[in-house]
Amino acid sequence: MSSDDPRAITASPSAETQAPTEAGDLERERRLPHPGRRATDRRHDRPLPPSLLSPPMPPPPPRLDDYRAIVGQSQLDTLRFLAGELRGKTIKMVNSTAVGGGVAEMLNRLVPLLSELDVPTRWEVITGGNDFFEITKAFHNALHGMSYELTQAAKDIFLMYNEQNRRRMKFEQDLVVIHDPQPVALIQSRCQAGASWVWRCHIDLSNPNPAVWEFLRPFVEQYDAAIVSSQSFARQLPIPQYLFYPCIDPLSEKNKELPDSLVQQVCDDFGIDRSRPIVTQVSRFDRLKDPVGVVQAYKLAKKYVDCQLVLAGGGATDDPEGAVVLQEVKDAAGNDPDIIILDLPPWCAVQINAIQRASTVIVQKSLKEGFGLTVTEALWKGKPTIASAVGGIPNQIMHKLTGVLVHSVEGCAFQIRYLLTHPDFARSIGMAGHEHVKENFLMTTNVKRWLLLFRILEQAKAQRPRAA
Repeated sequence: MSSDDPRAITASPSAETQAPTEAGDLERERRLPHPGRRATDRRHDRPLPPSLLSPPMPPPPPRLDDYRAIVGQSQLDTLRFLAGELRGKTIKMVNSTAVGGGVAEMLNRLVPLLSELDVPTRWEVITGGNDFFEITKAFHNALHGMSYELTQAAKDIFLMYNEQNRRRMKFEQDLVVIHDPQPVALIQSRCQAGASWVWRCHIDLSNPNPAVWEFLRPFVEQYDAAIVSSQSFARQLPIPQYLFYPCIDPLSEKNKELPDSLVQQVCDDFGIDRSRPIVTQVSRFDRLKDPVGVVQAYKLAKKYVDCQLVLAGGGATDDPEGAVVLQEVKDAAGNDPDIIILDLPPWCAVQINAIQRASTVIVQKSLKEGFGLTVTEALWKGKPTIASAVGGIPNQIMHKLTGVLVHSVEGCAFQIRYLLTHPDFARSIGMAGHEHVKENFLMTTNVKRWLLLFRILEQAKAQRPRAA
């Protein structure tokens, strides 16, 4: 986007955000001023809304009974029954970032709900330098199939930080869950007769870079089980593999119902015109999310239908590429006044919610995708959704029933044009998408899966031969 466009608003996150050690600390962190935010964008004079300058006081997490109106009493009774045999058993969750991305959002809700069910759950976040997160980002891209030359130096840095975290952490719980590749080598803390260890992989492993996968695979094979987000992500491993769909929390700030007055206020803050069609993609500024491709599809569709494009997202503390990709998006947008680019702080869940609810059509044109919780969010809000047929997205979008799947820039442009000119069809797939999420991808269903798996692993642990 050109420097004379007053409608682009950015506020790039600081790379120095300190991660919390458990879910309770996450709330305290979000109350702190963010040193990387400024009152105005460096390239524009328009001030950011005052509400974005520092994180708001987070609301208390929902209690289990708060979900009754959405999922019904029988679902809550099932969760309490499943948790009965696990009462007092403990879980430890470990990942690489406390803010930014779907994993952190899920853990922020999953941890307190499991604890409420008398299954005490602790969440810790690994630490590392920029060199570590640059390597793990390269691993992330490579596991999605991108080319990468794995060097001994990269292996050494990866193992060094894993060892530092392994020595710092204690693993005294009954179940230890390690999320994604960044902390996978923590398995070396496993005791033969101790906890059950599970590797939860949230990314697309269907066509991994061979060198990177062969480096990580020996660690994965030491776990008791692995969990993937789509059937196509399963690998040939000597351990059991389970299919867990990721989920959203319908009561979170990002997904709860909002009054129309608040939706209007957010649109006014960002210069979004609700009297005209709004096409939106919400995602990190990541090449695998293909925001440049979304700009190209919008420009093709704009030749035939009037619309605005909103690209709303931000970064994660373990993703060092975001600023570079954001600049690529601005360059692709050029001086089009109807393209609105929002690089938002991680505490802007309500603003994201409002933008999604104001949107006419929501797009997720990923090149690779683990699951795509932004698709889940859009479907939950009943929005007609266009998404790439990659990763776990086809588990959410049944073509022309709960949304539409695309394979190219041109296909995305066609579907934008079609949905904007066929509102009845758009409305019907939006309603079907909402029901699909309600049945399969809500937080209560995720809690149920974790309880079932924990019971299975506890039974398997009881059958292990005891050390002499």
